[in-house]
Amino acid sequence: MGAHGAAGPLALPPPPLSIDTRGRDGAIGEPDDDGGEPLSPTARMFHDFYIVAVVGLGTPIDFHPARAGLEVTLVRHPRFSSIRVMDGPEPRWVRTVVNLDDHIIVPDLDRAAVSADPDRALEDYVASLSTLPMDQSRPLWELHVLDFPTSEAASAVAFRIHHALGDGASLVSLLLACTRSAADPKAPPAMPSSAPGARRRARPVYGAPPRPAWSAGVLALTAWALSCALLAWHTAVDVARFVAMALQLVRDPPTLFTGVKGVESRRKRFVMRTLSLDDVKLVKHALGCTVNDVLVGVTSAALSRYHFRKLGNDSDTNRSTCFRSVLFVNLRPTSGIQQLAKMMESGNKHNDLKWGNRLGYIVLPFEIVKHDDPLDYVRNAKKTVDRKKHSFEAIATHVIAETVTKLFGIEVSTGLFHRMISGTTVLFSNMIGPAEPIEFYGHPVAYIAPSNFGHPSALTIHWQSYMDTIKIILAVDDAQFLDSHDLLDDFAESLEMIRKATSRAQVLKG
Repeated sequence: MGAHGAAGPLALPPPPLSIDTRGRDGAIGEPDDDGGEPLSPTARMFHDFYIVAVVGLGTPIDFHPARAGLEVTLVRHPRFSSIRVMDGPEPRWVRTVVNLDDHIIVPDLDRAAVSADPDRALEDYVASLSTLPMDQSRPLWELHVLDFPTSEAASAVAFRIHHALGDGASLVSLLLACTRSAADPKAPPAMPSSAPGARRRARPVYGAPPRPAWSAGVLALTAWALSCALLAWHTAVDVARFVAMALQLVRDPPTLFTGVKGVESRRKRFVMRTLSLDDVKLVKHALGCTVNDVLVGVTSAALSRYHFRKLGNDSDTNRSTCFRSVLFVNLRPTSGIQQLAKMMESGNKHNDLKWGNRLGYIVLPFEIVKHDDPLDYVRNAKKTVDRKKHSFEAIATHVIAETVTKLFGIEVSTGLFHRMISGTTVLFSNMIGPAEPIEFYGHPVAYIAPSNFGHPSALTIHWQSYMDTIKIILAVDDAQFLDSHDLLDDFAESLEMIRKATSRAQVLKG
């Protein structure tokens, strides 16, 4: 396993190593014999985008079962056993031999620094991964082993994965497919029956409302026609705004959350806080909305709280403002955990299971405002999200990106993608996790904390549920957000404020 010597309080990973595809001891897989699989246009645009996922474990790490588990699961996945070949007329994925010692990194950390503040040591080490290049001559993933206790776990592992391997939701699902139920080590983890908002999102992303039968009557058919017309209008408006952003005809106003030029290359810090999923569900049921609506409302409240606290209480700074976030939407149906587990077991690159980045984009506005009633943050969030559900924005933006790539080449589409992200302020994501305790190759999982870096945003917001908790993970520009833990406090206090307002409203209703 890779290791690196001490270099200051926290040692960094070693320089990139070249891959040997001749089949060494510990190597797994076999080279391609058919020239490889072409990269999708989206995978080509994600040139320097990376996903980082920290998994907290309930016990110290036992290397032997962990390594054996990786050999029969993750390494067998076609993307995790392929190198990205960028030369030639068409970039492609080419299967190769994988040596786990090149991908498992055990850092040599300063023991005194770790003992003094283990939470900070973990945070600093993961932050260091945001500025280190990844060796492009071997499969684009790493597993960093951090075998020391923190306030939330007995040990942790940190995955660093190139975004070209897949979108965030698919990659998190793949990592979960490597886990097993704590109650039944042979069974995959049990996921909630439906993700928050999943059923409601499928229709506007993939198709129009179903037409009622002719026997339903004139009123039903008229209502359907009006619904389709409204869907078309919303899509046209959203696409026009998307194009204006990509051409930088419109940009978000400067705020405390706006990144500086070149922010995509600056060091990112990943901070996290565990909150109660039951509190979120309490608000959800009381207001008749979704979990996602509540999280968008809490996010708006937290960012507003931070904004007004930092700028003070004079009349000019008390004015409300609005900026936008980008949500990546996977247009390819997310594979089930059992399907992914079977694919890794077979290691078959010709498996019928679809994989890769097929992304659309949704631009979601966030309002920075003071509300007398905290529940208004959630009510307004529901209105905004409901409006976005009645639009083909995600599929339309995907088609635009694919068309631009085919007509003008990857450099033009990458430039437009960068300008579009730069014109917004934050990235936002909400992912659902297992509803029961799980194990990672025999290690109980304490928490799951995914995030990403490499895009031109100073602030990225991720929500990740697991059992009865939900974790807020912020990826922030390390130099810009020196008080990132204060921002975490704002999220925790905003959820508590909204929960208390919900309880008061329920009491008044009797």
